[in-house]
Amino acid sequence: MNNSRLEITVGAFLVLGFVAFGWLALQLGEVSWFSDAKTYTIDAEFENISGVKVGAEVQIAGVAIGSVIKLNLSKDDLAVATLQIKKDIRLAKDSMASVKSQGIIGDKIIQITPGGDEEMYQPGDVLVDTESSVDLESLISKFAFGSVK
Repeated sequence: MNNSRLEITVGAFLVLGFVAFGWLALQLGEVSWFSDAKTYTIDAEFENISGVKVGAEVQIAGVAIGSVIKLNLSKDDLAVATLQIKKDIRLAKDSMASVKSQGIIGDKIIQITPGGDEEMYQPGDVLVDTESSVDLESLISKFAFGSVK
């Protein structure tokens, strides 16, 4: 009798643990049908995003507002960065995204310069007003071999 009570207690504890784990996984995974998503995504097209990696920060005025979640090529051979932005941050249609270096080790980030347009980007839109990464190697080689004008 005492042994079955212990088994029931352990079983209930395990079931409760699995339910808590499942709830936590759904919350952290931001499953939109389970809770309101805390972020949205937009794509930004660049000619060159050299040095930008998945997980790189997206910033406005030095404040992190999101991160890069995916990098790929478009059918027009442009680099496309999928940006995951906090839901409370709204970007005007004339905002500009730039690839910048951060810190002394030169981690690349996406810096967004907000615009003043009344119309805002919606989730899934494509930001096309971008400034690509500066390729220092090509600049140095142009300067060294005299093709800079």
